[in-house]
Amino acid sequence: MNDRPNQEPQEAEPVGNKEGSDIDPKLLEILVCPVTHGPLQYDRKAQELISEQAGLAYPIRDGIPIMLSDEARVLTDEEGS
Repeated sequence: MNDRPNQEPQEAEPVGNKEGSDIDPKLLEILVCPVTHGPLQYDRKAQELISEQAGLAYPIRDGIPIMLSDEARVLTDEEGS
């Protein structure tokens, strides 16, 4: 027996997508770098969350931020400035 027969299950909203949509500002306020616990900047073009303090870029894949340091890309000197 279903308590809510007329309601469809809801899916989570992705952070970004393959087309490069914007990240939810509220989510960006909550997410922090897992290494430094510092703020992250959203790079829409690259679909990455950037931690300038750690010098790392965390990928966003299929709308999901991958917040693992092993998956992060090290920023180049030009990117880190």
